Amino acid sequence: MSIRIVPHCKALSAAVEVFNQRMRARGSPWGLSVDPEPAWIPKRPGQNVWREWHVAIDEQHAVHGGFVLKPQDWRIRGETKIVTDWQGPVSEGSVDPRYASLAARLIREMVSRRPALYSWGHGGNEQPVVQILRKMGWLMHDTPFCLLVLKPVRFLRLNAYLRSSAFRRTALDVLAFTGAGFVGFRVLHLLLRLMACRRFRATPVEFAEFGSWADDLWERCRSHYAAIAVRDMASMNALAPAGGWPPVTRLRVERSGDTLGWALVMDTRMRGDARFGDLHVGSIVDCLADPLDAGEVVSAATDFLRRRGVDIIVSNQSHPGWVRGFAENGYLLIPNRRLFVASPELRRILEPFAETARGLHLTNMDGHGPHAL
Repeated sequence: MSIRIVPHCKALSAAVEVFNQRMRARGSPWGLSVDPEPAWIPKRPGQNVWREWHVAIDEQHAVHGGFVLKPQDWRIRGETKIVTDWQGPVSEGSVDPRYASLAARLIREMVSRRPALYSWGHGGNEQPVVQILRKMGWLMHDTPFCLLVLKPVRFLRLNAYLRSSAFRRTALDVLAFTGAGFVGFRVLHLLLRLMACRRFRATPVEFAEFGSWADDLWERCRSHYAAIAVRDMASMNALAPAGGWPPVTRLRVERSGDTLGWALVMDTRMRGDARFGDLHVGSIVDCLADPLDAGEVVSAATDFLRRRGVDIIVSNQSHPGWVRGFAENGYLLIPNRRLFVASPELRRILEPFAETARGLHLTNMDGHGPHAL
């Protein structure tokens, strides 16, 4: 069977819906967007970041898989490069052995279209797509998860990830009802803050759209990063449009009237979430500042979310300066929770990677965006 990979278009919308129905009928949770224009960052003239859909079709124009590409300007060691995040691939091979080789074909197609390709996520080294990429010589780099538990009893009783068995549920309930969990988390976070020996005085100020001040901040701090997606005014207003997705609150972080940085935060009441259960989850999904000021920005964003009454605050980070900033604010750092994978071409651009990794800035807004938050 001959398979072609083509840009998604309105003429293929009905075929995509049929594909989604076949996937659901065979128990797969995965599918493709019926609408060819992404709701988040569709391509617009002059924009330096956008998303685009591609689908795999046969001779009868039946759809059997697809992927999403998100090209974006990055600054890597002082030079601007187009680096592309990929999402997927979704392949009918996951439910039909006749298409078992399609996932690898889709990956090769993504690389041919956008050689400097990466993804950040995957949920672990054991994932099938990760094994494929490892055999293809892709770079693998683990990054941590930052967690602050503000309401220990609710965390122990309502989170879903840790309550995956009867034994775990009983143990967590004992910790919650006896008060041991409450004391334990409070002492843990307090000790982490005391170890940092720092006091923060910055304050968060909400704003609706990024202005020229964001360009000034970008120009001032971009050279402090070895590899970072461009975060100027235009890029951020495209990625986090006022009134659009994602539903972030924008915080400008100031100290003595000076702008230190900014943070994008979310405040979500979960319902039956696979990881967070019914928790009220705060998240710091993006941030920018001189890495030396990371602790100030994290402190201001944390105080804002604490006042919103969240149970926990989470964030994914890669830059050692930002990871340290979260630690200085009492966050628990859980290692190796998110995997950055880079194509051979991007790996070449990032070499020597051991050095680049010390200045690589990734947040939840990089890649697929904060879909699960």
